[in-house]
Amino acid sequence: MADLNGAGSGGAGLHGLGRPAADQSGGGVLGAQARAQYGALARLRWHMFWNGLRTNKGVLELGARTLAFILYAVMGLGLGAGAGGAAYLVASREEWRFLPVLFWAVFFIWQMVPVLLASFQEQFDLGILLRFPVHFGSYLLLYLVFGLADVSTILGGLCCCGVWVGIAAAHPELLLWTTLGLAVFAAFNILLVRAIFAWIDRWLAQRKTREILGAIFMVALLGLQLLNPAIYQKRHQGHRDALEQAQEYQRTKAQLTARYGPWLHTANAVQKWLPPGLAAQALGQAAEQQPGQGLGSLGVLGLYVLAAGGVLAARLKAEYRGESLGTAPSRDKPARMRTKTAASLANTGTGNISRREGAWTLPGSGPVAAVMEKELRALLRTMPLLFAVGAPLLLVLVFSTVFVRNGGAQGPVFPLALPVCMVYAQLGFTQLFYNNLGAEGAGIQLCFLSPTPIRTVLLGKNLFHSLLFGLVALLAAVLTGLRLGIPDGAVVAATGAWLVFALPSNLAAGNIFSLTMPYRVNPGRLSRQRGSQANALLALLVQLGFLAVGAAVFALSWSLDRQWLATPIFLALAVGAVLVWMRVLGNADAIANQRRDALMATLMKTE
Repeated sequence: MADLNGAGSGGAGLHGLGRPAADQSGGGVLGAQARAQYGALARLRWHMFWNGLRTNKGVLELGARTLAFILYAVMGLGLGAGAGGAAYLVASREEWRFLPVLFWAVFFIWQMVPVLLASFQEQFDLGILLRFPVHFGSYLLLYLVFGLADVSTILGGLCCCGVWVGIAAAHPELLLWTTLGLAVFAAFNILLVRAIFAWIDRWLAQRKTREILGAIFMVALLGLQLLNPAIYQKRHQGHRDALEQAQEYQRTKAQLTARYGPWLHTANAVQKWLPPGLAAQALGQAAEQQPGQGLGSLGVLGLYVLAAGGVLAARLKAEYRGESLGTAPSRDKPARMRTKTAASLANTGTGNISRREGAWTLPGSGPVAAVMEKELRALLRTMPLLFAVGAPLLLVLVFSTVFVRNGGAQGPVFPLALPVCMVYAQLGFTQLFYNNLGAEGAGIQLCFLSPTPIRTVLLGKNLFHSLLFGLVALLAAVLTGLRLGIPDGAVVAATGAWLVFALPSNLAAGNIFSLTMPYRVNPGRLSRQRGSQANALLALLVQLGFLAVGAAVFALSWSLDRQWLATPIFLALAVGAVLVWMRVLGNADAIANQRRDALMATLMKTE
């Protein structure tokens, strides 16, 4: 957005935002000046969209966003239909005590989806509006309106629509109550998710708090993975008759009820005073002809809405007043650094300093070692990348649990559970592999100014990402083994050979994507990232292609009853993948120099 007042070459831009307040009358967020500013912003967005279609990249981005919208719409319609069916069953049978479960499910979908998709959404940063005389009310309103286009709001809104249709179909007399309760519940979720991400961005804006949050996230992730891995320790006891299974089920149920019954009772009492429980309770009280108590529950829910709005307004008010946190050193840090430097000179001699604070710690003096340690330090300080690498490991826990439940006493565990879990563990590396220059930012110009070739920089990045990929794969394999037991040797060998094939394949494709379709990764934001839908979608399609090749090889070897045949096939494919990866590295300098201006313009773009 080189020219905010002109919106590029499209004509009218943000001229309405730049007019002095004295030129137009007031009127608050819906006054004449505010309406002119809304129109200017709408024209800006339109011209940005229209001008983007003049390039091949813009057309590709439009196609990717359209396809992503279709996928999210299908997902939302499926979730909405499921929520509607569940709501109809609860309302038709008048089992209102189960309604809070449905509202809690919608709540978690609404709050978790933006976290899972934060790295794959291209969002418009409204912080540029603070350069213009925009009233705080207008800024807050625009922030909320733009939030309505988030995937979480679309999915959550469709779920609420499904619940509305289900309850209205079973009890038409509750139509007004259902509409009012779901509207207040939706308002709370919209404000809460925006407030959460606003404060997360605030904490990630500074390096120290970013590192603290990263450490907390990784500890929590490992804690969830290692939480009671022996829950299903009886999975290898073999088949048992139906009577024995029924008796074991009754004994287990009695034990769980005795142990966790008081806790569940307390949790149920607490959840009635939380927003999902209040919304469900209001509808249940209205259905039981208790309108006064229903209004009281909605009133308490309204207080939660005001609280969430107040938390969001407090954060945006600080931004509106000029708060701009960053990674710059504090005012007294240069003085402390000068003192430490003087002490080092006194201890080691002026020309005999063997090591200075913050120097590289990896062995080796070559540029590859420097790039690898730089990548390590950047990863530890970049919460979006840490989250992208660590979050898919949670799916290993989920899918291993599914496989355990389908096996154990009811039969053997799925034999290909290990490769399936490994596939989900590697999904988090999509952003690292296919946008390995995204975290460079303004430092991309140093890559072209230094005498180090671009292929050497990419080699260092690829080696570091390979080591990290191996560590995550090993962790996923250990966790899968703890949950499911040691799989067959043929499966382990074939899975390892497939990883040897998939790694150089992803590195080769990722280097091409990183040089041709990069986008900047802001280390201080989990949301409001300027991601590329085209890069994310095409990278996903390429990875699905590699997965399809692996699935075909596994299917062929299993159909021929030659499980060991998959290993040599994957190793032969790995040789070809390594040759392609080396060929891409050899051509990296030519591609980078050809797209040098585009790379620097994209990665150095200010926000």
